[in-house]
Amino acid sequence: MSYNPKTISEVVSEFVNRTTFLPAMQREYVWDTDGIERLFDSLMGDFPIGVFLFWKIREENKNQWAAYEFIREFDQENPHNKEANLNGINQDIYLVLDGQQRLTSLFLGLKGSYRYFYYKWNKTKLYLNLLKAAEKGDNPEELTYDFKFRSSSEPDPRDPSPQHWYLVGDILNFDDAEDAKKNVKTQLAAFSEDQRDSANALIGRLHSKIHTARLLNYYEEKSQDYDKVVEVFIRTNTGGKKLEYSDILLSAATAKWRYLNAREELHSFTDEINAINGGYSFGKDFVLKSCLYLTEGLPIQYKVKNFNRINLERIEDNWENIKACVGTTVNLIGKFGYSDKNLVSKIALLPVALYIGLSGNKGSVSSTNATDVANQVRIQKWLAMTLLKNVFGGSSDTTLRNLQEVFSTVSDLSTFPYEALNRRLGVETRFSKAEVENLLGINYCTKYSYLILSLLYPDRDWKDNAYHEDHIFPKSEFTEARLRHRGYDEAKIRSYLQSFNSLANLQLLTASENLEKNATPFDEWLPGKDANFKARHRIPQMQSYSFDNFLEFIEMRSALIAERLEQALF
Repeated sequence: MSYNPKTISEVVSEFVNRTTFLPAMQREYVWDTDGIERLFDSLMGDFPIGVFLFWKIREENKNQWAAYEFIREFDQENPHNKEANLNGINQDIYLVLDGQQRLTSLFLGLKGSYRYFYYKWNKTKLYLNLLKAAEKGDNPEELTYDFKFRSSSEPDPRDPSPQHWYLVGDILNFDDAEDAKKNVKTQLAAFSEDQRDSANALIGRLHSKIHTARLLNYYEEKSQDYDKVVEVFIRTNTGGKKLEYSDILLSAATAKWRYLNAREELHSFTDEINAINGGYSFGKDFVLKSCLYLTEGLPIQYKVKNFNRINLERIEDNWENIKACVGTTVNLIGKFGYSDKNLVSKIALLPVALYIGLSGNKGSVSSTNATDVANQVRIQKWLAMTLLKNVFGGSSDTTLRNLQEVFSTVSDLSTFPYEALNRRLGVETRFSKAEVENLLGINYCTKYSYLILSLLYPDRDWKDNAYHEDHIFPKSEFTEARLRHRGYDEAKIRSYLQSFNSLANLQLLTASENLEKNATPFDEWLPGKDANFKARHRIPQMQSYSFDNFLEFIEMRSALIAERLEQALF
């Protein structure tokens, strides 16, 4: 394997966004300013920055693949790459398979800017403090050189050390190092001779690393076989940040959609559903899986061959329907209080989205029609039970396909067919005693706690109400010091500490109720509640709800919860 050595100035000035671009299979840029500063520090410190892998595409094949520009002006508010226009390029092009993050960082540091939010929005460029002597400490994490992303070259008045901030990108303006030094000579005139010598040495070293040393070594992958290139890409990226398979498939998808830009559509819609209800973390994999699942007649497995031109054109034709079904589903579960933390399996939403599409009722989120409301409750409960029973934890593709077949055989989809779905899943519509025992062991704010608690309130109106998990007996009282101050022995203290986060000490309150209760002792707060409060929250009848009776309360409420869960069936 032979590598092609290039200088950094040659690559960033003559290659990047001229003949060298990014394939759609690449993930987006993820480095922060600290990472870029460290990369330049490594360059100046003679540390290797790794090799690169470029895919050489012959001129006659360049329009078969979507290419994207390297980001020059990075903006955290809009971090997406722009599609490259290859029409005026009459030669072979390169797509970077390995090294995108490093190459983008070099490009940003030398030719671009980085806009980020820290208390306020800051548009910054990379500077080097020419007056800081290179110091190599014992801590390998400490930087040797003073590279910083800054809004201007003005000295920081809070830093008493000598400063002269040199815009790193200016080094590209000089083919000769001596010319670069002469350019700042007058600016350094007020400093001591030692400081001027140090500054000139840094400029000379920076110039050498950018213009002279051939530090960028890349290998050319010349195959025009897409499947081979995908395999090469996966193998070379296994050590970095985990790539979604959708990142790989996007290259094919983007090239084969006829009217829409698949990458932009996919990114935009993923951002859209992730912004619902305070924020989710749906990935592009989930959206692409939705495309396969919600488009009639398509296989649902993630395989490159399933994203052929015919299938992708069918997905493109169905794209608006896919967005409507998935968006309605995410809005619906958001109104039921499903958050990113308690949505244990995101693919569990796909059968719901399929039902919404087949039933033709995409307005069900806001509907107050009696049938729609009943369906909403069925969906909410079915999701909770299937997630708690881990229905989608095994062979998920098989499970999804089985449910897809159920919908194709049900003649009346005016109501959510939970019975038929459960029969096909082989799922009991109630919890066994063993399952209830396991559920009672769930603790506060874990991924299952909200789901279990939601089943304790069968008549609650979930929509448009935010419910918080609340400790019935305030958790602030459960510290060893406070418990010991009450005169409890070690065994009792241990029992209290083991039980205060348990399901039996949790309830779901509205935001206003939770704020009102705060850390008020339960026996003081309870008398002001309405007559149905105890029944609604499964609070046991006791002579006293004082803190001393906490363990008795836990035992009695556990029994009430177990009884409710055993009855929680359709």
